Formats: sequence, structure tokens, C-alpha cells
Amino acid sequence: MKRLWAPWRMEYIGGEQKPGCLFCRVIEHPDDPDAELVVWRPEGALVMLNKFPYNPGHALVVPVAHVPGLETLDDGQTTLLMRALRRTIDVLRSTLNPEGFNVGANVGRAAGAGIPDHVHFHVVPRWNGDTNFMPVIDEVKVVNEALTQTAAKLREAFARS
Repeated sequence: MKRLWAPWRMEYIGGEQKPGCLFCRVIEHPDDPDAELVVWRPEGALVMLNKFPYNPGHALVVPVAHVPGLETLDDGQTTLLMRALRRTIDVLRSTLNPEGFNVGANVGRAAGAGIPDHVHFHVVPRWNGDTNFMPVIDEVKVVNEALTQTAAKLREAFARS
């Protein structure tokens, strides 16, 4: 039997859950350890990598406002969020060269929202052939680059663009 080692996952599985909203903590405290995954802080929004990505470059685009749904954002907040979302897609496209994207927001716990009180978009870069037997046979997804390396690449790309 072959084994797939991912010891860093134990921090998530057995680690203590930090109180409060992840996004608000990172927005308000740039020195928080989870802030190492922040790649851009535009006006009215935050862009960070998903700590447990579906694919390399899986980004979260978050409004600064702590609200549960898109319908609770005002027009100005919505505009800033959409600008951040659009630029995130542009930067991911130019940096990682994906062939497509899945973009969406899970609104509410029943819709699969992991952080139901703070709406956010997932931007998942996709490549033809990026699925294989691992998720089907072993319920494992292979991500081929360390998050810190991807974060450094994207920070540089956001700074250039």
C-alpha cells in the first residue's frame, strides 16, 4: 500500500479553533498568523488564499463588511467587492495560466458556507485534466505547490498590476 503524507493537516484536524470570524480577524489584525495567506488588500475588500484549496491559486475574495449575504451589501460595497473579484481573476489568469475558473459564493450554512456570517467568493482556477483518480478513489486532492509559494507569486503579481 502506498501512503500519502500530509502531516500539516493535523494542525487543522486537532488544532484549537480560534474565536471569531477568520476574515474579520485577518482584516483587523494583519499580524495574525492566518494573514500570511493574504495576497491583496484593496479598498473595501480582502483577497487571500484558501488554506485548504481545491486547486492551486484557490482564492477567497471577501468584503470588509461583516455581512452574511450579498444582498446586505450597499451599492458602494458591492462595487468594491466586484472590482476586487475581477482583478483577482485577471491576476490569477496572468500568473497561473488556468484554462478556466469556478467562481461562486456559498450563502448560508445550508448552501455549504464554511463561514456563514461573512459572505465571500471562491475563485478556483481550473485546467483541462486537473481532475484525476485521486479524489474519486481516495478522496484526496493533490495541490502541487506550497501555499506560501503561491501567495508570494500572487502578492508580487498584484503589486505589479
